[in-house]
Amino acid sequence: MDRRDFLKTAAAAGTGAALLGCRPVQPKAPVPYRAGGRARMQLSWEPYELQLRHTFTVASYSRTTTPDVQVEIRYDGFTGHGEASMPPYLGQTVESVCAFLQKVDLSRFADPFQLEDILAYVDSLSPGDSAAKAAVDIALHDLVGQLLGQPWWRLWGLDAAKAPDTTFTIGIDTPDVVREKTRECADRFNILKVKVGLDNDYEMIRTIREVTDLPIAVDANQGWTDRQKALDEIFWLKEHGVVMVEQPMGKDRLDDNAWITEHSPLPVFADEAVQRLADVPALVGAYSGINIKLMKCTGMREAWRMASYARAAGMRVMVGCMTETSCAVTAAAHLSPLSDFADLDGNLLISNDRFRGVTVERGRLVLPDAPGLGLVKCSSTP
Repeated sequence: MDRRDFLKTAAAAGTGAALLGCRPVQPKAPVPYRAGGRARMQLSWEPYELQLRHTFTVASYSRTTTPDVQVEIRYDGFTGHGEASMPPYLGQTVESVCAFLQKVDLSRFADPFQLEDILAYVDSLSPGDSAAKAAVDIALHDLVGQLLGQPWWRLWGLDAAKAPDTTFTIGIDTPDVVREKTRECADRFNILKVKVGLDNDYEMIRTIREVTDLPIAVDANQGWTDRQKALDEIFWLKEHGVVMVEQPMGKDRLDDNAWITEHSPLPVFADEAVQRLADVPALVGAYSGINIKLMKCTGMREAWRMASYARAAGMRVMVGCMTETSCAVTAAAHLSPLSDFADLDGNLLISNDRFRGVTVERGRLVLPDAPGLGLVKCSSTP
């Protein structure tokens, strides 16, 4: 299947799972579970390399694969699925994730409903390892949702109909490649995300504008170094249909980013500058909003808290992802009705997705209504 066919398939909501050789993750009909049994949780994992459909380039690196670890938690006949995806800037590896998971002993807990205690214990095992912790968190949420017989957007009290459009990412590339990518996705999405931060920013935007007038979100990935030049570029970007800017300067340059935010005609979101809840208070007033990613923040539990804090502090919320399978992307999508922007296309950028979950219909995220994460596992992949 070429890229155009893949995008057509991925963007069409309601496309039959059978067409992809998929089967339900949880074969038996989910029913609300009553605690008190003698079952114990069993954690397992396996490495899984994600194959990108095309070379992915940002301001600081290029890559064609992403290391990944797939996680399962089994309990009383149910299986929760999780995932750790490790792009280079996280500084985590398959080896470090597996070493961390080796430390996790879930058998010490009576049942998976003890989310606070379990995730506090997992978090205490090391000061870092955010992707590994996210994998356990996601699998645990998937499991608990199945046991309760409800999807997580409903358990959080959200309205799935309010899930936003997702951006579709166009990485830094030559004009011909950028033009081709834009043509292939412009009629299937309502907003694009464009990587900038090198010396060809203006060329990137002008090339896209040859093809489409869709709104654009830009992500500098800390690539801009001069705040006045960055601000001048933001004014130019606004004139060319850009609607938001992500991480303009280095995460350690708080004052410069705050100055840009103060003078910017567009909202400015923190990405690399925010990892977990503890980082958010210092960013109030320095950025317009925060980009929450499960692999950075340790999972769904922390993501919910970060979004709630940001909202209470008057900040905007963006829910993003790495290159991931539909497992982790769907986990993040359950939070998306609470967000102003969603950048949840990581599963569309890989060729070996193991799951089907959240889909895209005319550019808008469509959340599964099945319990837990609502995943369907594809038998056509390992």
